[in-house]
Amino acid sequence: MILFFLTNTATSKNTTIPVNVGLVLDINGEDGKIALSCINMSLSDFYNSNSHYKTRLLLNTRDSKGDVVAAAAAALDLLNNVQVQAILGPEKSMQTNFIIQLGNKSQVPILSFSATSPSLTSIRSPYFFRGSLNDSSQAGAITAIIKAFGWREAVPIYVDNQYGEEMIPSLTDALQAIDTRVPYRSVISPLATDDQIEKELYKLFTMQTRVFILHMLPSLGSRIFEKANEIGLMNKGCVWIMTDGMTNLLRTLEPSVIDSMQGVIGVGPHVPKTKALENFRVRWKRNFLQENPSIVDVELNIFGLLAYDATRALAEAVEKAGITSFGFDKTNVSRNATDLEAFGISQNGPKLLQALSSARFKGLTGDYIFVDGQLQSSAFEIINVNNGARGVGFWTPEKGLTQKLSSNSTTKSKLKPIIWPGDSTSDPKGWEVPTNEKKLRIGVPVKKGFSDFVNVTIDPKTQEPTSVTGYCVDVFKAVIQELPYAVAYDFVPYGQPDGSSSGSYNDLVYQVFLGEFDAVVGDITIVFNRSNYVDFTLPYTESGVSMIVPIKDSKKRNAWVFLQPLTWDLWVTCFCFFIFIGFVVWVLEHRVNEDFRGPAGQQVGTSFWFSFSTMVFSQRERVISNLARIVVIVWCFVVLILTQSYTASLTSLLTVQQLQPTITDVKMLIKRGDNVGYQKGSFVLGILKQLGFDERKLVVYNSPEDCHELFQKGSVNGGIAAAFDEIPYMKLLIGQYCSKYAMIEPKFKTAGFGFVFPLHSPLVHDVSKAILNVTEGDKMKEIEDAWFKKHSSCPDASTVVSSRSLGLNSFWGLFLIAGVAAILALIIFMAVFIHQHWNVLKNSESSFLSRIRFFLKIFVSRDLSAHIFKDKGGMQVHSMDATEASPGSCYPASPSSYSQHADSHFCFCGEQGTPRTEYGNSNHNPNSQAQAPLEIVSAVELTIPDQEIATPSSS
Repeated sequence: MILFFLTNTATSKNTTIPVNVGLVLDINGEDGKIALSCINMSLSDFYNSNSHYKTRLLLNTRDSKGDVVAAAAAALDLLNNVQVQAILGPEKSMQTNFIIQLGNKSQVPILSFSATSPSLTSIRSPYFFRGSLNDSSQAGAITAIIKAFGWREAVPIYVDNQYGEEMIPSLTDALQAIDTRVPYRSVISPLATDDQIEKELYKLFTMQTRVFILHMLPSLGSRIFEKANEIGLMNKGCVWIMTDGMTNLLRTLEPSVIDSMQGVIGVGPHVPKTKALENFRVRWKRNFLQENPSIVDVELNIFGLLAYDATRALAEAVEKAGITSFGFDKTNVSRNATDLEAFGISQNGPKLLQALSSARFKGLTGDYIFVDGQLQSSAFEIINVNNGARGVGFWTPEKGLTQKLSSNSTTKSKLKPIIWPGDSTSDPKGWEVPTNEKKLRIGVPVKKGFSDFVNVTIDPKTQEPTSVTGYCVDVFKAVIQELPYAVAYDFVPYGQPDGSSSGSYNDLVYQVFLGEFDAVVGDITIVFNRSNYVDFTLPYTESGVSMIVPIKDSKKRNAWVFLQPLTWDLWVTCFCFFIFIGFVVWVLEHRVNEDFRGPAGQQVGTSFWFSFSTMVFSQRERVISNLARIVVIVWCFVVLILTQSYTASLTSLLTVQQLQPTITDVKMLIKRGDNVGYQKGSFVLGILKQLGFDERKLVVYNSPEDCHELFQKGSVNGGIAAAFDEIPYMKLLIGQYCSKYAMIEPKFKTAGFGFVFPLHSPLVHDVSKAILNVTEGDKMKEIEDAWFKKHSSCPDASTVVSSRSLGLNSFWGLFLIAGVAAILALIIFMAVFIHQHWNVLKNSESSFLSRIRFFLKIFVSRDLSAHIFKDKGGMQVHSMDATEASPGSCYPASPSSYSQHADSHFCFCGEQGTPRTEYGNSNHNPNSQAQAPLEIVSAVELTIPDQEIATPSSS
């Protein structure tokens, strides 16, 4: 069929240039008729609007008959016999694949408006232009939906041909990028019978996953939905997402098919609703019915709109390229060439290629732009099948999922409410327990010891397990009860009929990987090498591996233990301060306090005795001066703190020291070659080997009783010197044997106990959330009390109390205060003393050395002006000024200031001498020879002066 589209204006036919282009369609198919109608209307509309254009497309239509070979033959005919400048079509991707190669060889652009296969890219051929969306472009929208609802698994269902297969790699990659697993791929033949479809769907029904991605055309997809509805795969909890292959043609489906698709989500390219589009729909409907009166209830689909826009793009490109020559260059074609080699190379191909690449306009489907030969989509629309198609949101590569294109949120809350299969408004969790009437097989370890964690009771007659109990089992039951859905399960012991284990814990975990168990419950530690084969839930116990050792014998004492409470630097500091405080008190007290007088040795002994006696607060000497009292008060406070701390530390050493471990270093164990123990089947064996222990020195135990017995034997007698195990086991052992063992460093980090599930199991996420709920509530404490409280009556020996020596760093503040107080007291005392006797130092009649010597003699003598001496006889006793004494007086010549204080001036000479009043008091007659009253003489103690003070010789 050849159609000429010429202008209806006054323009003469001789002024327009017809350009041959090919059109390959399935003329007898409904989609082909729709596309042909839209192409004819596009040319008519385009040239009516652009009557001044010089070129006119001349369509040369060929029937592909829906066959790949027929389509290829039609393209060969158009290239060899018609020498078309471009080809529109064909419809199918498989037909387009071969025609692309022909266009590449002849340099004739191929513009398809319905081939969506990802393999048909412009990278293979620069002369191929895809006027439709690539199937892989919708993978981003599909995965965004799955991610928004948190589904962790999805099963793609696709047709077994090029259309179905070529999208799966890009879809799988996109799912992996959001950590969504594809546990199974359902491939259905396009020629599958209803029985084959039903068999495949029943296989899906027995799986856990309930998220299905359907990628096929309506002819097969409608049958899939009807069968899925029959067997119950369209019930509550299921999720169906269909690609644009069915979404675009949803209006063409029968009402019965739509009824079976209630709750399905569809993804398709967004076509903006414009007045131009609505007007075209009305005109197209009228024209199509006129041309095809036998076809009723036909609906315009997206491919008809794309055919309209693609025709316009080609017409603009031909006009822009300015085609004037239509020949093919056949210089390199041999005479004996076959039909596949007979056509030459189009002379207008490069110019037309460039013109198509730069096409930019607003079409019926939106912005029409080619990037690397691929049509770009601005957005995908998300629809929900609920008595028809209802839009619930959009997706764009830039904004993600949004309820409106103007919003910028990627959260599922921005989608409109969705009605899911089964008329459910709650978000499906995306998986269900398999409905093959088989309960989950939960493997549990069989072990002889540590039955508080897991205990399997076996009937001795039938050799069948009668009960499975323990801390781990109760935690698992509590967690399952917290799930928002029911999970049926059976505990299956991993052991032999005689009650022995069938293998190590690693072997048990590996059974889940092999599919023998659906999960494992027990005291299974989360470790890295196991996580390569299975998935673990969050831990529900304390984590870590520690070393346990016996405690030292408390009867062994050190003869010098009394020195251990304080460090050597604190001992030295205390001793120095005792001496320093004694010296300070002597300086402040020796001139006014008789307790600190006497010979030099006596004064030194008294000072040190006073200072050290404050340690037990037994000092007998009085302290008279206020400065000394301040110093002693501060020092007594320091001594009180020191003695109390010393007492507490010594008590701790003598009593708590019995809790000290016998071994504190792993290297010591290895160096001495001691035996160490580990629990049978535990991964701790690998840790011990890594630490460098000789495998011959490793001893296995099965229970706390076995471990205790090995400790009692000792390493020399075939027992053990230390044991390595996880903290929950260690606490159980310490609780059973009070004050016999203690956990010490080193502590190796582990993740604790967890439940085991197959890799990517959807149960892991929900069970982990339930574990958090149980461990944060009161239920976990109830379980722990039920199993471990019977062992908690003993003191907690898990923490070793060590009595460390007290150091100077704990008391330097006290010493600082005492030192500052003593130094300030010395400074004040010396300042006052020097001020009072300054005239001695400034006496110019004596040498400096003599003055200093005389000044020091004053310093070591009594201060008779102090109140203690003034009040001693009940009256004031005055000394004689040396300058006024008679030559026969018992007073030596001395400076006047010295006469006030020197002990030798208090001399009662009777009739031979009479003391004068100080400074020549006018109330006394200097020449009076009256004898001192008897009561005064008896009241004053006659003592021999400590040292007679001679008058300094004049220079």
